[in-house]
Amino acid sequence: MISALSLLLVFQLTGEVLARYFDLPIPGPVIGMLLLFLALALRGGPGDPLRTTSQTLLQHLSLLFVPAGTGIMVHLHRVADEWLALLLSLLISTLVTLVVTALAMKYCQRRTRPEEAP
Repeated sequence: MISALSLLLVFQLTGEVLARYFDLPIPGPVIGMLLLFLALALRGGPGDPLRTTSQTLLQHLSLLFVPAGTGIMVHLHRVADEWLALLLSLLISTLVTLVVTALAMKYCQRRTRPEEAP
């Protein structure tokens, strides 16, 4: 479990270093996640230790929202000042996510569906 957790942290650190070195507008953990995805795609998937560790982390994912909720409560006055912009960004991003997901599913279904004979 320690080796798998270390692997996850190394990819996150690599992404953070790349984001800061190249002054990228993308957060380091997102770059690290993309690098991890590419490494796992080239390798053929995660091994058992990484799979077990990630499942354990996912089981306790709700604990990771506590700092975000605390931050919102601390800065509630800022949220109140910018509620319209926040609401619009949430609605637009949700709609874009739904459309992109639907198109991706449609594309994947078309690729996996066997060709129908005439």
